[in-house]
Amino acid sequence: MKRLNSLTTGLLFSASCLLLASATSVLAQTADGSTSSSSASVTATATAKPLPGNSVYKIAATLSNQNNESFTLADKRGKPVLVSMFYNSCEFVCPMLIESMRLVEKDLTPAERDNLSMMLITFDPARDDTQALQSVASKHELNSKYWTIARTDPASVRKIAAALGIQYRLLEDGEFNHTTAMILLDGNGKIVGRTQKIGKSDPAFLKQVRKALQNP
Repeated sequence: MKRLNSLTTGLLFSASCLLLASATSVLAQTADGSTSSSSASVTATATAKPLPGNSVYKIAATLSNQNNESFTLADKRGKPVLVSMFYNSCEFVCPMLIESMRLVEKDLTPAERDNLSMMLITFDPARDDTQALQSVASKHELNSKYWTIARTDPASVRKIAAALGIQYRLLEDGEFNHTTAMILLDGNGKIVGRTQKIGKSDPAFLKQVRKALQNP
């Protein structure tokens, strides 16, 4: 009986040692930042699917928004984006374009609105500084929760416009002659819809937006 008790005690002691070693290993991982959650994050990042070849997000451009926060196009990845291009000193077409984007926003349910980003990129970074972008957001009551009003360098403006299929030209008086369009990007930055109808709702385009929201 004493021999059996000794054997039992030995087994219990070994099991305790194993549990202590396991706990120590977990604490060591936590101390150096290699927690299970961070490991999962690294794994998720490493296994993220590459962008499709026709993704607008493949353009390597750094932009800044109305709050002077820097971001890249790829930072918008994950949910659909309704995007267009404008310039602040435009007095007629651009304000109408912005209001047309707001019409799309208003036609969506609150849940749909939460899953759609709205973005405007200026043709005119030389004059449209952060303060100008803020004035656009304020004038049109654009909620920064949903809206990004952005500027970038002239070379990147050209690349983005080309990718979106928007043409523009600087005129001698400082104004711009440009295509007026709303472009819909899916969660990977691929163009899945566009419309040049402004000033009124476009049911066909709204249908494309809702479809993209169902399949980001």
